[in-house]
Amino acid sequence: MISVAEALEQLFALAEPLGSEEVPLARANGRVLTAPVTALRDQPPFPASAMDGYAVIGDEVRPGARFTVTGEAAAGRAFAGSVAPGEAVRIFTGAPVPPGATRVVIQEDVTREGATITLSDRLDSATHIRGAGIDFTRGQTIPAPRRLRPAEIALAASMNAGSLTVARRPRVALISTGDELVLPGDRPGPDQIVASNTFGLAALLEANGAEARILPIARDTVESLTTTFDLAMDADLIVTIGGASVGDHDLVGPVARDLGMEQSFYKVAMRPGKPLMAGRLRGVPMIGLPGNPVSAMVCGHVFLLPVIDAMQGLPAVPRPLLETTLAADIGANGPRAHYMRARLTPEGITPFESQDSALLSILGAADALLVRPPEAPAAKPGTTVSYLPL
Repeated sequence: MISVAEALEQLFALAEPLGSEEVPLARANGRVLTAPVTALRDQPPFPASAMDGYAVIGDEVRPGARFTVTGEAAAGRAFAGSVAPGEAVRIFTGAPVPPGATRVVIQEDVTREGATITLSDRLDSATHIRGAGIDFTRGQTIPAPRRLRPAEIALAASMNAGSLTVARRPRVALISTGDELVLPGDRPGPDQIVASNTFGLAALLEANGAEARILPIARDTVESLTTTFDLAMDADLIVTIGGASVGDHDLVGPVARDLGMEQSFYKVAMRPGKPLMAGRLRGVPMIGLPGNPVSAMVCGHVFLLPVIDAMQGLPAVPRPLLETTLAADIGANGPRAHYMRARLTPEGITPFESQDSALLSILGAADALLVRPPEAPAAKPGTTVSYLPL
C-alpha cells in the first residue's frame, strides 16, 4: 500500500492539463480561466457622482451658501457645460461630474426654490465623487489560472470582456460494475441493489467543472467489461466503480491489464477507500474506485477533485484541510489514514458513531470528513484536528 500523498502524486502524473477554449462571458461561471482578462477601459471611465445631489465647486461649500442651478446630469446623460463659481448642476448617482465641480452636496442637505439652492447647516465633509479609474484602470488584469466565481464574472463584464479563455472541461467516463446493480428507477431483482455511486460521483464532478458521462453498467463478464471500456476510450479520464478488489468476480484489474493498462498503483493506506487503483489505459488516465458507496464518494473528494482541477490547469495540490476543535472523545487510529464522516457544530467537530462504508445516509448527514492520520493517538474534546469540508 502507498500513502494518500503518494497516491495523489502518481495521479497528478497521469493528469495532464487539457487545452483551452473561448466561451461567451455568460457561460464562463465556474470554468477555470486560463488566460488573464485585461481591462479595456478605466472604471469608472470618468469622475462620477456617488450620490443624488448637486455638483458644485468644493471651496464654495459652507452652511447657508446659495447657488444657481444651471442644468442637470444623469447616468448616461452628461451635462454639456461646466460649473462656474456660484453655479450648481443637479446630478444623480452614476452621472459624470461636470468640469469645474469638485464636490457633490447630497440632496438631503439642500433646500431648493426655483433655480436657487441653499445649503443647510448640517454638511458633511465627503466629496461624494468617485474618481476616474478608482475601481480599476485600463490594462489591469484578472490573473489566471483561477476558477471563476460570479463576482469575477461581473468584474470581467465591467472590463468589457465579451468572452473568456477557459480550460476545456474534462470528459469523464463513469463505469459502474457488477451483476448486482440496476439503474435508479428500474425494478431490482431479489438479489440486486440500485446503483448510487455513479450518480453521486457524476454530480460531484459536474459541480467542479467536468463533463460526466454515465456509461451502461458493466456486468461481471470479460465481454461486458471490455465492451464498456471500448465505449469510454474517447474520454479524458475513465473512472470505474467496483470490481477493483481481488475477489473472483472483481474483473476490472485483470481486464484492464489485458487491454494494455499501465498500472501506477493499487491499494492506498486509507479508510474507507483502500482498494483504489490507477494507471493509463490506451493512453487515457484511469482510476478504479472501490464499490462501497461511501468509499467511492470519499475517494471522489480526496482524489478525483484534485485530479479534475489539475486537468483544468489549476495547481496540482491536495484539497486543503481546515482545522477546528474536537467536540467528542475519539479513539486511537490504526495504520491507515481515516476519513471519518462528521458533523460540524458550534462546539467543534463530532464524528458519527458508525463509520460503516456502506451507509450513505450518514454521508448525507455529514458536512465534513474528520481526517485522522495513521497511528493518531486517542484525543479528547478541545484537541485541534483537521477536516475536509463536504
